[in-house]
Amino acid sequence: MAFVRVASRRLPLAKRVVSGFESPLQCRFASTQAANVKKTASVPNPDPAADSATVAFINDRAPYMVPTYVRPAPTMVKGQGSYLWDMENRRYLDLTAGIAAETLIHASNLYHNAWTGALSKLLIDTTRESGAMRDAAQVFIANSGTEANEAAIKFARKVGRSLDPSGAKHEFVSFHNSFHGRTMGALSATPNPKYQTPFSPMIPGFKYGNYNDVEQLQTLITDKTCGVIVEPIQGEGGVNVATPEFLVALRKRCDEVGAVLIYDEIQCGLSRTGTFWAHAHPSLAPATGEPAHPDILTTAKALGNGIPIGATIVSDKTVAQHIKAGDHGTTFGGNPLVCRVAHHIVQRLASSELQNAVEVKSAQLVAGLKDLQKKHPNVISEIRGRGLILGAQLSKEYTAKAADLITAARERGMLIITAGDGCLRFVPPLTITEDQIKTAMSILDQALKTVTTA
Repeated sequence: MAFVRVASRRLPLAKRVVSGFESPLQCRFASTQAANVKKTASVPNPDPAADSATVAFINDRAPYMVPTYVRPAPTMVKGQGSYLWDMENRRYLDLTAGIAAETLIHASNLYHNAWTGALSKLLIDTTRESGAMRDAAQVFIANSGTEANEAAIKFARKVGRSLDPSGAKHEFVSFHNSFHGRTMGALSATPNPKYQTPFSPMIPGFKYGNYNDVEQLQTLITDKTCGVIVEPIQGEGGVNVATPEFLVALRKRCDEVGAVLIYDEIQCGLSRTGTFWAHAHPSLAPATGEPAHPDILTTAKALGNGIPIGATIVSDKTVAQHIKAGDHGTTFGGNPLVCRVAHHIVQRLASSELQNAVEVKSAQLVAGLKDLQKKHPNVISEIRGRGLILGAQLSKEYTAKAADLITAARERGMLIITAGDGCLRFVPPLTITEDQIKTAMSILDQALKTVTTA
């Protein structure tokens, strides 16, 4: 309970984080609460009527949420001690072990809250408006990226079982140098012995292909394939960018065999490339037409700006119709605190000003890295990536020196990380300044000199 009291005291900080955004309750339903409470009923605490403000509120948002729960109409908005109050001011003695605070930081998924649906609707609307994932329809909110991918894997398996009740359509395809998470399903889709071997055997049915290899897809993806998961830009694997032709070929092959195509944009999405979703970046548009769009899109990391949250966005035609109540669940996923914070973050990340600034900063950072490549031609062999997810590949001669470069940079006041085999990964805050980029390049230059002359 001490944690609850601390969290309750800290809640005003979350309110400040989302200052300027009015609660969907305040802006639409404040004036209706008193009238609804006064309605005569045969029971002291009747559920909201079909024509109530609560039901209108739910009906406005429910279409945007994956319907894995069957919930009664009351929508919980506040709590104190063992009591909860809904948006029409009904009071409930809570014997379900929910955590109550003056403003709810957690509410059981057995009941509606004001913010899960609001965030889901915002993600769908923003995704469609951005020109990405044209069939985006519903969202499942979880606590992390690996949970978002676990949901995606389960949903694809459910689609496969729906299309072929025998269970034969259960195989999954992912690609070498990918990283999808550390829980068993996500780990099984991450073909890296360093991560898999200590926990083997992996979940059966997973197959691995080569990233950007189009010719293999005819034999790799078959009628037994229920799902294919791919990162439009591989982060952990070395900041490798998918070719437009590869994504188009994936989309075509998945359509041919009835497999679900999943884009893992946990690291590369949410405006890190300068577009809201990486797969809609102009550089990934094939010369023959529009970019290839997924059936499922997963996200996390930037979604909460430090608050633990993940999301699995599903298409209407190929996925949503197959997912029913009880197919999946989460205790803390979709709680009102994280959804309210994420709602604000999504609004900020979707702004054209921020996205344009990412493009400008990316150009500056790429130019700085290319200058260093010219200055150290035998050390840096390639610059890869888009926006502010970039990689500087070290030449074979210096691949083993990657850890030394990380240390040298850190000792001079800059934190960078590696990716793949000897690639320096740069994923700075989207708010990094021009002067900070100049400082970063100066420090990297010093680190390169130190390591290469040692």
